[in-house]
Amino acid sequence: MISLKNIGPGTVIAAAFIGPGTITMCSIAGAKYGLDLMWALLFSLFVTTILQLTAAKIGLITQKGLSANLLESFDNKILKYLAVALVLSAILVGNTAYQAGNISGGVLGVSSIFGQLSYSYTDFSINFYSILVGLLAFVILFTGSRRLIEGVLIGLVLIMSLAFLTSATIVKPDFYLILKGLFIPKFPEGSLFIIIGLIGTTVVPYNIFLHASLVSDKWSLISDLKFVKTDTLLAVVLGGIISMSVMVTASAIGDVKIQSASDLALGIEPLFGSFSKLIISLGLFAAGLTSSVTAPLAAAYVTCGCMGWKASERSKRFRVVWFVVLFMGVLFSSLDFKSIEIIKFAQVANGILLPMIAVFLLIVANNNRLLKNHSNGYLLNLITLIIILFTMFIGIKSVLSVIGII
Repeated sequence: MISLKNIGPGTVIAAAFIGPGTITMCSIAGAKYGLDLMWALLFSLFVTTILQLTAAKIGLITQKGLSANLLESFDNKILKYLAVALVLSAILVGNTAYQAGNISGGVLGVSSIFGQLSYSYTDFSINFYSILVGLLAFVILFTGSRRLIEGVLIGLVLIMSLAFLTSATIVKPDFYLILKGLFIPKFPEGSLFIIIGLIGTTVVPYNIFLHASLVSDKWSLISDLKFVKTDTLLAVVLGGIISMSVMVTASAIGDVKIQSASDLALGIEPLFGSFSKLIISLGLFAAGLTSSVTAPLAAAYVTCGCMGWKASERSKRFRVVWFVVLFMGVLFSSLDFKSIEIIKFAQVANGILLPMIAVFLLIVANNNRLLKNHSNGYLLNLITLIIILFTMFIGIKSVLSVIGII
């Protein structure tokens, strides 16, 4: 029997990976390739499940976040400081860079319904919706109540689920094509980077850190592992349904130019009316707000773990970290500031970090002393090794793409 008191961290993870970036990638994939890339979503959800379950198990049994475990795994000070620098740069700087995109996603949802609300003077322009979304995220985080934060995010995820499931139902999809797209991999011409994008927006390093910290805060007994697994699986399935619904909706539009999730709302209106636009815009707003809350939260957990600070939602240092990330996101979004170099750095750092964290997870997951006889079996080790090789491929592709070699 599933109890609401045993649901929470997993849903926060779903709220984190279903952001404007995921919705945009699913929209582009659906509009350009129909349902042919549904398998890439299914694969990314499988990878997410394995990595998040491993991180959650480590968090529960060690009662520490991954940052703390990472520090304890190195005896050499140089390696330890290098690991800390890489983690902080990828998570703290990366989340600061992408926070503007999270807030902008929420803004797109609001502006699609109510129109623009901005002030311009010569070359200076400020978007007031960015400030509004930022204030909402600030209020949610400032409460310092884990239960309230989880409750709000669960509600927003449910809004996203209803919004995009409704839009997918309206377009009356062919379920045979959905099943075919899910289980028969295809690589249409020019689709490689879309495939990498679909996987990259779902399997994100900061979710791995965030999940371990949230689980270690919520549960403390090894017998709670069954609740951790159920919570994680439910969240990943729910996130998968949302992503697939977006792709199904976009596939009904046809091969039109979609560059952002807001284009999905505009593109579907001529076919299915203003009600559909309203539903998608509401889902986009929820996606932007959830990511605007979880990205600063993850940055705070990771920073406190790396620096050896107490990771409490009400501690001053914890609040300072998430406030800086949130403030910079609001600033960049409201001024429409394009921090290209920071974003490129974040992409390179994340590309290097993901396979590295997967290797770290594999090492810790096989440590019987740490995990008290709950270490990985041979099959799970093999699956994780394949995932590591694949994430290395994605990382190399991301880095080469950013520096302009491919």
